[in-house]
Amino acid sequence: MNITLKLTNSNFIPFSSSSSSSPFFHQSTPFHPWPPPPPPQSIPIRPPNHRTIHASTPLPHLSSNAQPSPPPNHLTPIHYLERAAAVYSGSPSIIYNGVTRNWSETLTRCLKLASSIAALGISRGDVVSVVAPNIPATYELHFAAPMAGAILNTINLRLDAKSISNLLRHSNSKLVFVDFQSASVVNDAVSLLPPNHRPPILALIRDDDGSIPIEINYEKMVESGDVDFEWVRPLSEWDPIVLNYTSGTTAAAPKGVVLSHRAAALQAVNMVLEWGVPRQGAVHLWTLPMFHCNGWNMAWGMAAVGGANVCLRRVEAEAVYGALEEHGVTHMCGAPVVLNMLSNYAGRKALRAPVHVMTAGAPPPAAVLARAESLGFVVSHGYGLTETGGPAVMCVWKQEWDDLPGPERARLKARQGVGSIFSPEVDVVDPRSGKSVAHDASTTGEIVLRGATLMSGYLNDTNATSRSMKNGWFWTGDVGVMHEDGYLEVKDRSKDVIICGGENISSVEVEAVLYAHPAVREAAVVARPDKYWGETPCAFVSLKEEAERTSEKEIREFCKERLPLFMVPRMVVFEAELPKTATGKVQKFLLRDMAKGL
Repeated sequence: MNITLKLTNSNFIPFSSSSSSSPFFHQSTPFHPWPPPPPPQSIPIRPPNHRTIHASTPLPHLSSNAQPSPPPNHLTPIHYLERAAAVYSGSPSIIYNGVTRNWSETLTRCLKLASSIAALGISRGDVVSVVAPNIPATYELHFAAPMAGAILNTINLRLDAKSISNLLRHSNSKLVFVDFQSASVVNDAVSLLPPNHRPPILALIRDDDGSIPIEINYEKMVESGDVDFEWVRPLSEWDPIVLNYTSGTTAAAPKGVVLSHRAAALQAVNMVLEWGVPRQGAVHLWTLPMFHCNGWNMAWGMAAVGGANVCLRRVEAEAVYGALEEHGVTHMCGAPVVLNMLSNYAGRKALRAPVHVMTAGAPPPAAVLARAESLGFVVSHGYGLTETGGPAVMCVWKQEWDDLPGPERARLKARQGVGSIFSPEVDVVDPRSGKSVAHDASTTGEIVLRGATLMSGYLNDTNATSRSMKNGWFWTGDVGVMHEDGYLEVKDRSKDVIICGGENISSVEVEAVLYAHPAVREAAVVARPDKYWGETPCAFVSLKEEAERTSEKEIREFCKERLPLFMVPRMVVFEAELPKTATGKVQKFLLRDMAKGL
């Protein structure tokens, strides 16, 4: 049965051909992510590299007659906060601008804020949006909004007014918490909503002394709230907890990813277990935007282990190094661009103590990993998408790799890895036949994932859901290979593969070589139209400050020594900085447009 997630009568409601309208999302209907598996005797036993994934399987479905199953205390990451307040009550929870709060205080603030959200008329299934950087309010809202029964929607700070307006309309957001620095763009976004669309309530978050004309104030909501508020527990662990829009969302076709309480709770545990985050002693620096997959679900994960959250309004190299030293940071997350920024910073110096870094979002070049680790960063590598709530595949390190030469360790660590504890199944399949490709590190195919942290579906987009979810497997659209040891390596996004004279060129492989050049700070390779070859690789690079005189010829000769000739960029374009999203991903669609005009 197909699923369409709709917003109707001001509430977040599931819709199916056999269900009637209901005022609440999943009020009495548990969500089943895919049909139950057949009896064990009917499952053919095949080696992993002979698996076949069929494209004719049903989509996620709803059962209109099922009732929530006992017990009533369903799996939800909100319980992690209650537990942290009991077990780690006096331990630091949030550190920001000279203010430190403990877990008992954080629970109190979240309960009071949740009661104030409910007092505004927000009820179960309503969407509450946040447009704010990595500040304490953003962290607290990861608990307070769901505690009011709402669905949390964190919005990318770099979007313009038109794009934000489109997401507010698509999500039917009822309440928007706005950081004071984003107040003007959000006001403009609200003004662009259709005349028949009821505008959301705006609440201002501020940590300055200025004056902005938004009546409802975040801190006043906390102060006036009820500490004895009975928070709204999910009726089913399949109830939605967050609505996240993919980083590839366009204004015309937003893709809203719905994650359940169950998926969020399991992904939060996934992260802390796979990463080896210790209880109570961890100090996590927020260099990854919380609006991106809820900080890969570490917003809830840190509560699970009672660690400290060091908030950072802007991710700049000087500020990061300062926080690392001042607060004794033990863990941080970020895209490879963050590692590259830190390892190229002029004021960089070796760390006093190791800092564990989880990187994902794009395949990190081995050269970047090696430079970061030489400074004392202990890099763990993962792979995931908004649809998986963050990293679902982890490059689990083996002790026998410790004694390998540095370049070989970096090469192994640059691979994406194996399925994680709660998302254990990963494969690379032929997109036409659905059969697993050979585990030979060279045969490419589409990466597919299956596990407990997958999304419930795309909001109001049955077609997109049906294209990406088949037999419980999520088809990522990414191209990869499987190594003999079962470790995945991402080669490219399908749209980023360059086809030159019939030869497939992985832009990621070319970029890895470019990053190895001592003068290159950033690199991205895209297809440039060519009348004879169809497409040729075009490289966009930014140089380190001390290497301004590096020439295009020098870069190309460097590549010729390390790549087959057909993979060498035909053109190298120097830019001061490459265009990136707020999560650190290079915006290749902009570079492709630039390449067309060269």
